[in-house]
Amino acid sequence: MIVFLQSVLSGLLVGGVYALIGIGLTLIFGVMRVTNFAHGELLMLGMYLAWLAFTGLHVDPFLSIVLVAPAMFLWGAFLQKSFVNRVLGALPQNQILLTIGLGLIMSNTVMLIFTSDYRILTTTYSSSSYKLAGLSISQPLLYAFLITVAITGALYWFLLKTDTGQAIRATAQDRDAAQLMGINVRRMSVLAFGIGSALAGTAGALISPTYYIFPQVGSTFTLKAFVIVVLGGMGSVVGATLGGIIIGVAESLSAVYIASGLKELVTFVLFLALLLFKPAGLLGKTRA
Repeated sequence: MIVFLQSVLSGLLVGGVYALIGIGLTLIFGVMRVTNFAHGELLMLGMYLAWLAFTGLHVDPFLSIVLVAPAMFLWGAFLQKSFVNRVLGALPQNQILLTIGLGLIMSNTVMLIFTSDYRILTTTYSSSSYKLAGLSISQPLLYAFLITVAITGALYWFLLKTDTGQAIRATAQDRDAAQLMGINVRRMSVLAFGIGSALAGTAGALISPTYYIFPQVGSTFTLKAFVIVVLGGMGSVVGATLGGIIIGVAESLSAVYIASGLKELVTFVLFLALLLFKPAGLLGKTRA
């Protein structure tokens, strides 16, 4: 029983960060109907920024999010205005090719600057853990989870209680109707892409003490974020949160009870099963 509870707890902690990654992607898709295949590379940039802040300025990776999030917001807003905005009305395959291309440019630029060597961000608490009722709680994962909960709560408040947040939600629900109501949908698109990029970069900074940092690390998280978003329902922030938790717990349980090398396979089997019986995702709306 202890092993089961330990696995579920570890999965919840990791799933919280997965949820943050998924929320950024689903926010971008909900507002602009663009699937951002460069999302993992934005996360990778967040990891490198946290590593630079740690090695150059001696800033703790969890505190570095106050630097990483604004920087990634501005970078995301620049990408949206300069590139993504030009393909909003284009065919989906054009949007996919553009975002894949942007991802390749980011990862290869980082590789030119930092080489493809693996970087490790080691803090005094990287291998530390708390003991509670026979369970071991990783300190870096616990800190990352608590920060993720705080950021997710702030994001929900922003989307539900502020005029700008409600304008973003209105744009996500019906872009044309929102424009007729006087909402500047182009500005909302810039904000959504900036916020999504900031969330991806923040997630990168949060996982930097527990993952290797290298230029190609983003591709793994792009695929994982896509699975999370589709699992929860494309465009649903609550669904992305739920999807991240489910994927985190599923990976943790399958690593313990099946094999650590097969945890990704179990995740994708669950994903395919859901697509078979509920293609719109857990909280997605089926189109008539």
